[in-house]
Amino acid sequence: MKPTAPLRRPTWAGRNYSLLTAAAVVTNLGSHGALIAAAFAVLETGGDGGDVGLVAAARTLPLVLFLLIGGAVADRLPRHRVMVAANALNCVSQGAFALLVLTGEPRLWQMMLLTALGGTGHAFFSPAAEGMLLSSVSGEQASRAFAVFRMAMQGAAVGGAALGGAMVAAIGPGWVLAADAVAFALAGSLRAFLDVGHIAPRTPGGGLLADLREGWREFTGRTWLWAVVVQFSIANAVVAAADAVYGPLVARDHLGGAGPWGLALGFFGAGTVAGALLMTRWKPRRLLLAGTLCVFPLALPSAALAIPTSAGILCAVMFVTGVTLEVFGVSWMTALHQEIPEDKLSRVAAYDWFGSVALVPLATALAGPAELSFGRTPALWGCAVLVVVVTAAVLCVPDVRNLRRRTKHVAAAAAQPSADAESPVRGLG
Repeated sequence: MKPTAPLRRPTWAGRNYSLLTAAAVVTNLGSHGALIAAAFAVLETGGDGGDVGLVAAARTLPLVLFLLIGGAVADRLPRHRVMVAANALNCVSQGAFALLVLTGEPRLWQMMLLTALGGTGHAFFSPAAEGMLLSSVSGEQASRAFAVFRMAMQGAAVGGAALGGAMVAAIGPGWVLAADAVAFALAGSLRAFLDVGHIAPRTPGGGLLADLREGWREFTGRTWLWAVVVQFSIANAVVAAADAVYGPLVARDHLGGAGPWGLALGFFGAGTVAGALLMTRWKPRRLLLAGTLCVFPLALPSAALAIPTSAGILCAVMFVTGVTLEVFGVSWMTALHQEIPEDKLSRVAAYDWFGSVALVPLATALAGPAELSFGRTPALWGCAVLVVVVTAAVLCVPDVRNLRRRTKHVAAAAAQPSADAESPVRGLG
């Protein structure tokens, strides 16, 4: 028998890319269960839908407030240091939240404060992480690299959501929050080993405000970019209200509690894995046209909760939604990678994130009052209709319909050396 050849990473999966993927898997395992745990921690202390919405809004509000600063900081400093510091803050805040839940009856303001600290860490982490990932690959296989990354990340969400829901039902939300704190510590340790020492530090520009203005010009100068961000500012807001507030309430009243809701979120994660697997093979020529068409099914979970359907049908709906949404996700990352200069990636990512989450605190905070005023079912149908309307509207933008995949990274010539990017990675073939 011939000796078995050792397994080798693909040529596009360099050291930084591999570390980023492993850290994302660890983080997602903890965070998806923690989202369920936080909602049920509020409900177990006697809170209602309005209280769940306030805690969810407290997580997102600092994310909105600090995202733009986080993007500018990430384009000035080595991005991996920003990521590690943010992970440390998330570890401390989730650990304190877990301790409060395990040792007593946490008050609403305490839960809001700790989730707000977590949101602050996320505000600095997200632009740095997206810029780091986008700059860690190059060549014609970039789209496949993004699909594999998202497949690994979303695969962890399957286990994290299902396991988190089961753990909340079996041993309570406190231990799930504690596990999330440990996950942040492990992920931060992995990110600390990112290799950036051989790259010269980026020279800062004229100041933080000048960096923000430069990022704004880059953002507003591309119609396809700001149009899709406006679309998702509304779609993400109503989906967040449905998932973070109405979903746990429907699960409690009609589906049997945290376990079925966690299973449904797990099926959504399984759908995203399948969608990412599809995108390792499928390379749509018109990136954003294909991606945007696949956003329409995002309305289905809200509709399923409005009826409400059985847990089995809800799981099937969530799976289909995950598949189609991942087609958009990979297409979007590929568009950013090929069109945005590397030295502006984190700032553009910050404006992207800012627009995408700006309305989420308002939507989650108003979800409870909307339920009281209109009823839960009409509110959920309203969420579904808004997703369909804004997605149809963005298809009217010619740049969204016509942006095409390119075989070469068109922004490479304009980009300056990154303070944290690996050397260019050749694509397969």
